[in-house]
Amino acid sequence: MRTKGQRSEKVNVVTLGCSKNVFDSEVLMAQLKANRFDVEHESESEDFDTVIINTCGFIDNAKEESINTILQFSEAKQNGWVEKVIVTGCLSERYREELEAEIPEVDAWFGTRELPRLLKTLKADYKHELVGERLLTTPVHYAYFKVSEGCDRPCAFCAIPLMRGKHRSTPMEDLVAQAKNLAAQGTRELILIAQDSTYYGLDLYGKRNLDELLRKLSEVEGIDWIRLHYAYPAGFPMDVIREMAQNPKICNYLDMPLQHISDQVLKNMKRGTTRERTDRILNEMRKINPEMAIRTTLITGFPGETQEQFEEMYEWVKEMRFDRLGVFTYSHEENTTAHLLEDDVPQEEKQRRADAIMALQEGISLEKNEARIGQQLKVMIDRKEAGYFVGRTEYDSPEVDNEVLIPAEGNYLRIGDMVDVKVVSASAFDLEAEILS
Repeated sequence: MRTKGQRSEKVNVVTLGCSKNVFDSEVLMAQLKANRFDVEHESESEDFDTVIINTCGFIDNAKEESINTILQFSEAKQNGWVEKVIVTGCLSERYREELEAEIPEVDAWFGTRELPRLLKTLKADYKHELVGERLLTTPVHYAYFKVSEGCDRPCAFCAIPLMRGKHRSTPMEDLVAQAKNLAAQGTRELILIAQDSTYYGLDLYGKRNLDELLRKLSEVEGIDWIRLHYAYPAGFPMDVIREMAQNPKICNYLDMPLQHISDQVLKNMKRGTTRERTDRILNEMRKINPEMAIRTTLITGFPGETQEQFEEMYEWVKEMRFDRLGVFTYSHEENTTAHLLEDDVPQEEKQRRADAIMALQEGISLEKNEARIGQQLKVMIDRKEAGYFVGRTEYDSPEVDNEVLIPAEGNYLRIGDMVDVKVVSASAFDLEAEILS
C-alpha cells in the first residue's frame, strides 16, 4: 500500500457517456482543485489515491462500459493500487442499491445531484463561490455549456428523466457570467447542451427564452461561435432559427434528435409529433435559414417497428438529406414506458437497419462534401495530427461531425486559431483544404 506522506491527495476523474457528463466532471474537478486536491482527468498514471468514476446509464452499451470501468478500478483497489473508488453519475443514480450489493469494493455511490455530499465524503467543502466554474477537459478554445438540467418530456424509450429529474433552467445572468469567465480563459466556442434546449426558460420566465439567451451570450467579448445541441422538434421556437440566420456568432448548425418518422412509431415513442409536423418544421427552418446544417439521430428496432415503417424512415432520410446523422439501435430500458412493450425486433435486425441508414447517409455526406470543393470556409483549429492541422467549420461539432484537414507543412497555426480556407478535396466525412493567403 502506498503512503501519502505530506503530499496532497491525488484524484483521477474518469468520465463516461455524453457531453453533459463531461460538464459535470469539469465542475467536480474545479471544486476539488479549490480544495487543494491534485486532480487529473482520465490519468494514464497509476499514481493516484482516489478514482471518481462519472458513469453513464443511458443504454445497454453505455451501462456495460460503466460497469466494466467500475470493476477495473475495484480490482485496482484490491491490488493496493488505489485507496478509494467513488462512483457518481447516471448509472449510480439509477441502479445504486443493486450496484452497492454487487460491487462492495466501491467506497461510496452518488447520484447526479449529490456533488456537495460527494465532496464531504472526501473531507472537502462545497464552495458556493465557484458555482459555474470548471476545470476544462476539452481544449480550451471550446467548451460544453449546459444551460439546463433534467427533462419534462415523456419519451417512451428514454430513462434520462429517471436519472436527471425534471427540467431546471440555469438563470440567464449566471450563464452570461459563466460565458465571460470561459472567454477570459481563452474559450472561443460555446457548445450549448441540455436534455432539451428548446425548453430553456419555461420554468424561470414562463416562456421559451432560448433566442434571448443566444443574443446575450453572443454579446460576450471573446466568444466567436455558439453552437446549439439537443433541440426537441415538438413546439420548436422558430425565433431561434431567425436569430441564427441574422447573428454571425450563432453557428448555422442545429442538433435535433428526431428518432423516427413513421406516425405509428412516433406515437408509440410518445414523441408528441407526426411526420407532417416534423416535415413542416424542417422545411420552415430551411426556408428561414438555408445555410443551416441539421444533425439528427434516429432509432432502429423500436418495439413493433415493421419492415414497412423502417423503409418509410429510410426513404425519408433519402428525401430530407440531413447534413449529419447518427443511428442508435433500440435499447430496452427498465422503468421506461417502452419497457412494457415486447422487444420484438431481433438485435441483428436492429443493427442491419441501422447499418443500412448509415450507408445511405455516407453517400449523402459524400455528395454534400464534394459540393464544398472550391468553396471558402472559416475553420477553427482543434489539434495537429499526422502531418495535418485538424479543424472544423461552423457546420461541425467536435468528435461527432466532419473535420477539415490542412497540411501542416509550410503552415504555422495554433490550436484555437480561426483561419479562412479553400476546400480542395473531399471524402464522405472529411474535407481537405488549403489556407487562403
